[in-house]
Amino acid sequence: MMTVKLYAENILLESGWQSNKTLHIIDGIVSDITDGQDNDAYVANGPVIPGMVNCHSHAFQRGFAGFSEQGSDSKDSFWTWRQIMYQFKDNITPEQAQTIASQLYIEMLKAGYTRVAEFHYLHHDKDGQNYGQLAQMAQSIFSAAQLSGIGLTLLPVLYRFSGFGPLEPNDGQKRFINSSEQFNQLVSDCVAIAKTQDNCNVGIAPHSLRAVDKDSLLSAVNHVRSLDAKAPIHIHISEQLKEVDDCLAHFGQRPVQWLLNNMELDQHWCLIHATHINAEEVTGIIESKAIAGICPTTEANLGDGIFPTAEFMEQGGQVAIGSDSHISVSAVEELRLLEYAQRLIKQQRAVLASKQTPSVGQHLWQHTAKAGALSTSSNTGEIAIGKQADLVVINPQKSQLFANQNKFLLDSMVFASQQSFVRDVMVNGHWVITNGEHISDLEIEQQFAATLRELASNC
Repeated sequence: MMTVKLYAENILLESGWQSNKTLHIIDGIVSDITDGQDNDAYVANGPVIPGMVNCHSHAFQRGFAGFSEQGSDSKDSFWTWRQIMYQFKDNITPEQAQTIASQLYIEMLKAGYTRVAEFHYLHHDKDGQNYGQLAQMAQSIFSAAQLSGIGLTLLPVLYRFSGFGPLEPNDGQKRFINSSEQFNQLVSDCVAIAKTQDNCNVGIAPHSLRAVDKDSLLSAVNHVRSLDAKAPIHIHISEQLKEVDDCLAHFGQRPVQWLLNNMELDQHWCLIHATHINAEEVTGIIESKAIAGICPTTEANLGDGIFPTAEFMEQGGQVAIGSDSHISVSAVEELRLLEYAQRLIKQQRAVLASKQTPSVGQHLWQHTAKAGALSTSSNTGEIAIGKQADLVVINPQKSQLFANQNKFLLDSMVFASQQSFVRDVMVNGHWVITNGEHISDLEIEQQFAATLRELASNC
């Protein structure tokens, strides 16, 4: 049994900011929160807030960030970006995948993320053939999470087709494709790996309605739920208008509309992007209790569009955030852009505040952390008795340069600073970032730089 005590002069609990509290942590779980400072408690060097959950990640794309910003006579789109991405991923080995993910996950921890949902679809060798072990690429992701110390929800991606019809997969997708039977075996293999490692679970990610059919989708859902009744299920949905138009042409229904009519959604489903939805679909998602997984920096980078966040949240919808393609790895920037997009649309300020929490920064941090926990079926998202000890210590040397009061602290962090406020990070009761540094920083940075040089030579 491992026992840790942590004293915080200021700490953000579910009820709001509290002062002079000691967290009692046993085997990674907060067992008690008491008043005052215990003599043998570690003293947090700054205010303490819950760790953020990153609900959507394609780890290998961290190595690709910056490779796709060359213009093409104003004809660039999501679809041209995708072709460049396909070329980049063609030569990634399992060892390189682990290095890229390790670098990314350390960056996430330094940005205040303590758990990541990895939407993992790079399954096979360069020629599309299986590795000797079907889950070899997935093992690279597990290993990177263990090295970095971040909590992991692995979501093996079911990818069968290139478009509605269904259309045969194209050459750029050869490393993604599995039959239903092989995919279910992959999921079982990943569950077996997860049982041997700390702080991880497994769900699934049907890539999109254009990449699966109803039979394979039902098969995958039924299989993973037979292994874990609360297994998270994530899916790209309504990201691009072309996807909506193609779905209407094929099914006679919009993507979210079809999903609501054909699947039994619950709070463990996460609809990634859901950018182009109508009022009926907003209501349907909320009634199903599914989470909306919004990735503001990637959606802006790809020109996707803007999710109707204000209307969704006003009606009780829950929003999690993700860094997706990792053009940015910053929880703060995701929340800032989430709010600013609504301000630009509505020509108002402080759009995503609430009556209970007038601070936009605090409301969004707490809301998205809890929704992210639901989206990953993890016992995280807030600092409370019975919850996993995933938390972030704010650097007081940075916060003192802004409105350094509790009620303004997260607003200052989200809106007023271009530097990271994160000083220390605890995941599952273990310190993984101390004074802004990770124990493997130098080693992983050097490996990552070498990996980029190798991959860039093929671009």
